[in-house]
Amino acid sequence: MGVSFEKIDGTILIDFETRPSPNPTPDEERAAKLIDLGFGRIFTDHMAVVHYSQAKGWYDARVESRASFLLDPATAVLHYAQEIFEGLKAYKRDDGGVNLFRPDANARRFRSSADRMAMAPLPEPVFIEAVEQLVRIDREWIPGGEGSLYLRPFMIATEVFLGVKPSTDYVFAVIASPVGSYFKGGPAPVSIWVSETYTRAAIGGTGAVKCGGNYAASLRAQAEAIEHGCDQVVFLDAVERRYIEELGGMNVFFVFDDGSLLTPPLGTILPGITRDSIITLAKDVGKRVREETYTIDQWRADAASGKLKEAFACGTAAVISPIGKVCSTSGDFLINGGAAGPVAMGLRKQLVDIQYGRAADPHNWIRKVL
Repeated sequence: MGVSFEKIDGTILIDFETRPSPNPTPDEERAAKLIDLGFGRIFTDHMAVVHYSQAKGWYDARVESRASFLLDPATAVLHYAQEIFEGLKAYKRDDGGVNLFRPDANARRFRSSADRMAMAPLPEPVFIEAVEQLVRIDREWIPGGEGSLYLRPFMIATEVFLGVKPSTDYVFAVIASPVGSYFKGGPAPVSIWVSETYTRAAIGGTGAVKCGGNYAASLRAQAEAIEHGCDQVVFLDAVERRYIEELGGMNVFFVFDDGSLLTPPLGTILPGITRDSIITLAKDVGKRVREETYTIDQWRADAASGKLKEAFACGTAAVISPIGKVCSTSGDFLINGGAAGPVAMGLRKQLVDIQYGRAADPHNWIRKVL
């Protein structure tokens, strides 16, 4: 059993074999784990897995007990970092049902990442079906309230060899983690450290790809941010070291006194799905949204003059986090007196209400799983 690429009326047939865990987490133990979640430390009972080989194509699609992978020491991903991943969430509605938010967009970006990393392209319906199958079998792990089930689809190169070339074999998998707030303080304003030593991506590189190497390259700068008492790092462009690009794991927006929003243009940054959703929601209410370059000097000057009213970071994990303070070797400055602003918090509420099914979904972003 596995994935069939026979097409009927243009639809790819998908057949996942389900092997429920023989030892699922007891209800009381699971309930205890869901009390104090944090982010990315607790995992559900199952995972979805699909294999690929050059000879067979995609095969052996299963939902099974979450378990370790057995990898040969010469497995390609361990040496050449041929790996990509995604992040999305499942949300429990008030009626007990479950929503996914724009999984089709994640599936498209995953395919694009695979193309850039010379990996086998996973059909988008297979991506979505794997996610849905895992949500269904582990639905009891989805927390209530403002919690959610964070889903991590990923793909690794599994051919055993030493030599720089694309792998011929891959494993695609999805794991899940019940989560609370990404930052300990929830959506309270965060502090940002401007990295003047390290850069995240350059033109022609992998900045627009969701691959592990991008995040590994950001860790030293993130550690530097923490050393300076900040929550996150923001990167400047790799050429002139002037233009704001994105945070270590999030896109960034700026809000001005004329009501307009600005966000750095795509190219060397990740095309965030939350970023795209915010642009759409802002335009829905008539706000002007500019995708333009913006320098660190402009940021500092506009914050001092009052032209800049707010700044906020956004991503699947954190949703929207206001930026209250910016720190650098050139000195620190506050935005909106260090407080959360109405535009950021208004957009956050609007987006979250759509995700949890509490508000209308005019763009058909929600996919009901249960």
